[in-house]
Amino acid sequence: MKYLFTLTLLAFTTLVFAQRPEGGRPDVTITGKVLEAETNVPLEYATVSFTNSEGKVVTGGITDPNGNYSIEVAAGVYDVKFEFISFETKVLPGQKLFKSTTLPTQALAIDSQSLDEVIVRAETTEVQVRLDKKIYNIGKDLTTSGATVSDALSNVPSVTVDVDGAIALRGNENVRILINGRPSAIAGFGSVDALSQLPADAIERVEVITSPSARYDAEGTAGILNIILRKEKTLGLNGSIQTNVGDPERYGITGNINLRTDKFNIFNTTGYSKRTSPGNAFFENRFLSDDVTNPLIEETREFDRNRGGFNTNLGIEYFLTEKTSVTASGFLRLSDNSSGTDNFTDEFDTNGDLAISRTRLEREVEDDKTYQLSLNSITKFDESGHELTSAFQYAVNEETELSTITEFNTFPMDVTLPAEDITQIEDQTEYLAQVDYVRPIGENAQFEFGYRGNFEETVTDYTLLEQEEAGGAFIRDDGLSNIFTYKEDVHAIYTQYGNKFGDFSFLAGLRYENTRQQGAVDAVVEDSDLGTNLDFDNKTDGLFPTLNLTYEFNDRENLTLGYNRRINRPRGRFINPFPSRSSEANIFQGNPDLVPSFASAYDIGYLKRWDKVTLTSSIYYQYETDSFERIQEDTGLATANGIPIIRTLPINLSTNQRYGAEMGVLYNPKKWLRLNFSANAFLFETEGEFNGVDYGASNFSFFTRGSAKVTLPYKIDWQTNVFYRGPRNNAQTETKGFLFTNLAFSKDILNDNATIAFNVSDVFNSSKRQSLTQTDSFVSDSEFQFRVRSFNLAFTYRFNQKKQRSRGNRGGGDDDGDFEG
Repeated sequence: MKYLFTLTLLAFTTLVFAQRPEGGRPDVTITGKVLEAETNVPLEYATVSFTNSEGKVVTGGITDPNGNYSIEVAAGVYDVKFEFISFETKVLPGQKLFKSTTLPTQALAIDSQSLDEVIVRAETTEVQVRLDKKIYNIGKDLTTSGATVSDALSNVPSVTVDVDGAIALRGNENVRILINGRPSAIAGFGSVDALSQLPADAIERVEVITSPSARYDAEGTAGILNIILRKEKTLGLNGSIQTNVGDPERYGITGNINLRTDKFNIFNTTGYSKRTSPGNAFFENRFLSDDVTNPLIEETREFDRNRGGFNTNLGIEYFLTEKTSVTASGFLRLSDNSSGTDNFTDEFDTNGDLAISRTRLEREVEDDKTYQLSLNSITKFDESGHELTSAFQYAVNEETELSTITEFNTFPMDVTLPAEDITQIEDQTEYLAQVDYVRPIGENAQFEFGYRGNFEETVTDYTLLEQEEAGGAFIRDDGLSNIFTYKEDVHAIYTQYGNKFGDFSFLAGLRYENTRQQGAVDAVVEDSDLGTNLDFDNKTDGLFPTLNLTYEFNDRENLTLGYNRRINRPRGRFINPFPSRSSEANIFQGNPDLVPSFASAYDIGYLKRWDKVTLTSSIYYQYETDSFERIQEDTGLATANGIPIIRTLPINLSTNQRYGAEMGVLYNPKKWLRLNFSANAFLFETEGEFNGVDYGASNFSFFTRGSAKVTLPYKIDWQTNVFYRGPRNNAQTETKGFLFTNLAFSKDILNDNATIAFNVSDVFNSSKRQSLTQTDSFVSDSEFQFRVRSFNLAFTYRFNQKKQRSRGNRGGGDDDGDFEG
């Protein structure tokens, strides 16, 4: 801690002296005030900077909560610039500041020059509506204090996070997760589990992209969730530190720090967390044969997951010239996880009498290391948006899972059964190269083109050791042990053009992607033993047009129309032909014959703003061919204990149609009361068959969420979030609806430099998935609770920055411009 304090003091001292103007001229004090033009509300945290005749920023500062600033500067002639993100910049040129002066009050207006942006502001949730996306700034969501990125996403409209952590957009789980606009190891190579280890405090905003422009990957038939991480843009040294503790056992600490001068910007987010997540499940399986009921099997499952993780994201942005900057960053995540699952199984005979009781204990230890190196550059040729950006990314993930399974009968007599040891080592490597060029044409038009290449390789070494008899030696199971090498290369080029004619704007683009997926298996068994090819080399080409239209009736009302074509590529696990298993009687087997599915999506949106109410709404339709479906079937085999083995297999079904509508309302009736409501209803229709079984199904479902934020006496904020997911079904399974409620309180202390927050997740302990699966050979009734109710207390301290007041971003660096995807 002593060395950290010394380093911080040294950096701050260096910064102060670096910003002292040359020439030894006496300092003068410049004061003034900055307001928001639309409401005349003081604009806290606005940036004021002083530029000399050489175009160099010599000093600057920020406004206080009352919009006031007081800055010392050497006497001289300066251009004084006033900035705030998503507001128009104002410049007072040639100010002769040879004595202490109070400058005229400056009123900054919302940046209405952005071709495709309409900003909707509310105290609890802030939305920026653009041609191809909605942007949610979640900094004021109290329920995310001490939470993770996965928790924060569950509060974003259009997004759902299932009880087992699966993320869906408008009810569709085929959603692409990006970090700062690109695939990233920070998001866990597509694994949503990694998002549960990243602190929510690292997020600046979330972009919900249901009609992606051509700049984005075509992957993800549901659309894209783009998570933008924090990177401070104000001059000076600033940051925050947050600690939290909770029950069930959880604790963590996260720090954000920024050091910015006119030549460089150093930013870092570092955190450590540890938490225990207990859960439980119940399964009742009844196997059928010739219309006669076979013995009933009931299974109760209790599990604990202990997750410990360290992550840090360190970067520096260096301004080579006034027009060009380079950003280098590194990310490291170290995870040390363990879990234990206790399965208690009772088998009943046809008379309903207990025949066998069995206990199965599964213990797993997981060691996970992920690191990523990134190098990005941006050259802004002028202030109109004419720019060239490039990016290179290298990422590695090394994961080792060690599992031990012991099993024994407890009725009618105690019998120890053979045990199993499973080792799975997975190494993933990914390269990404990208370049984008943007050229404005005239006042309203913009042209863009670019290239992106993704190159991935995953090597999975799966070894199963079994005892032939209890207490005996462990023998390698050559029927399941294997090494699977999977490679996926994607080359993409795109171009897009946008323009505005009066109140009408459009953005049209075309993307071409070439995909090559290769798989090779090193195993003892032959192809014929599994009934499929163990090695494959599949190639796919695709054109993906996009079109987004906007018509503005006035500055408070608009209509949007979007069309895009998307692809869903089968991932490595889905095409790995070797079975893996979570239990002896339940196996998952990939299907190397899977082909990508393609979807065409249409979206019509409407936005209307009144003084205290904002309405956003849309209707959408999607048609998908060769859609994926996971089916369950009886293999006809049984375990050594006579239990039928059920196989889960992903297949291509012929078509999948999705119809839906969503609505969101922001209502601020009083200064002390802010309300937010959203709802989404959809109908999925699936057609297709496999092995003579018709898997066609029609599924209507919906979800709603509401949020109320109240300012109580003594400036205590109280927020309640309620989420309800309606019942749903697919060809084999019906799932009941469930209610999920979060509650949070927050209070600013220490002159608003710190915040203490308390929240309860799943107040009524009701987040449980209850499902019924019916096939010709078995019926399975289950209840699954991934995580029980939890309590969390968080403390945040900010230095040289006030409580976050996000309003989007004006562009630059990783941020998106007017027409960008």
